[in-house]
Amino acid sequence: MGMTMTQKILAAHAGLEEVKAGQLIEADLDLVLGNDITSPVAINEMEKMNNQTVFDKDKIALVMDHFIPNKDIKSAENCKCCRDFACRHEITNYFDVGEMGIEHALLPEKGLVVAGDAVIGADSHTCTYGALGAFSTGVGSTDMAAGMVTGKAWFKVPSAIKFVLTGKPGKWVSGKDVILHIIGMIGVDGALYKSMEFVGDGIANLSMDDRFTICNMAIEAGGKNGIFPVDDLAKQYMKEHSKRDYKTYEADPDAEYEAVYTIDLAQLNPTVAFPHLPENTRTIDEVGEVKIQQSVIGSCTNGRIDDMRIAAQIMKGRKVAKGVRCIVIPATQAIYLQAMREGLLEIFIEAGAVVSTPTCGPCLGGYMGILAAGERCISTTNRNFVGRMGHVESEVYLASPAIAAASAVTGKISSPSELGL
Repeated sequence: MGMTMTQKILAAHAGLEEVKAGQLIEADLDLVLGNDITSPVAINEMEKMNNQTVFDKDKIALVMDHFIPNKDIKSAENCKCCRDFACRHEITNYFDVGEMGIEHALLPEKGLVVAGDAVIGADSHTCTYGALGAFSTGVGSTDMAAGMVTGKAWFKVPSAIKFVLTGKPGKWVSGKDVILHIIGMIGVDGALYKSMEFVGDGIANLSMDDRFTICNMAIEAGGKNGIFPVDDLAKQYMKEHSKRDYKTYEADPDAEYEAVYTIDLAQLNPTVAFPHLPENTRTIDEVGEVKIQQSVIGSCTNGRIDDMRIAAQIMKGRKVAKGVRCIVIPATQAIYLQAMREGLLEIFIEAGAVVSTPTCGPCLGGYMGILAAGERCISTTNRNFVGRMGHVESEVYLASPAIAAASAVTGKISSPSELGL
């Protein structure tokens, strides 16, 4: 029996000719990632080990992004722990205030991940890098600690689900709508510990930003990872962002999949996930009258330059509705700068939105957009669990930047078509 893309990458990193679903392997790692919340736990665990040195100072990335600039004493102490560790071990890829960005947008932008890599990160949305044809997955802080010391990790080889994407998305339909549709279709545990492998001619109609968004939310379907084939667009992205060599892997014709789904992108509509699970989806025409008090446009899911451009296109010449707080968060300093050069930040500010420094902030209920009891937020983030963005009696609705921007203007969950766009 043949192997999937993911299985081929894992076999190569385990030094094996082949692997099978369910097999336990030890694989070499190309990158170990941590942030300002998860890294201090890993650092403390690492200090309990006999060998307290890192396996390769160039293959560890520490990104201060959840509470940067520091919001309180505890977050300041966490970041100081990371800074001291990075200095002590001369970590090459340490990103702090002024250099930081939201980790899963920053690492591809910096060229730290390329096709064929095996990457672990102490953050569940590490699966984002599958857009580049890499195997990347989230782990706990203890596994991160072991990875930093040994450069290896244990995995159970995942089985796979194939998603055949065909056709071209219609107007205002983006990668966020694709993945929300899939999660709504299979459920939040529909791909539990499985590789979600995306193929088909429809991929050519998805931008790299769309693909990052889709892989980012593989974990919201329970997936171990999400992964795309490496086409010319992915190769061009890596050429522009990285100097590293990469290796492409293609699934064998007789690779085994537990299920195969075919999705015609032309048939999809803008989709919204209602509280309190990403699987609780409705198309925009099924939403009804849902008033909001806040709109968040950003995060590791939708804070890239395409997202900023779409939101600005909708908000240009319009005003945020009275009683609505619109918070725009470019995912990295480079995206922030590009948005500024293109005049997008001016559009947001003139519309009555605020623009934040790159941060995960409101997504995890950290800061920069906490909800009070009874408040509703339309958000381009990836989770809408109870209390995710603040009070347990608040509500988070997940959507694309197009829907979040239009909703900020109308004061209720809306499509750009309601604005005549």
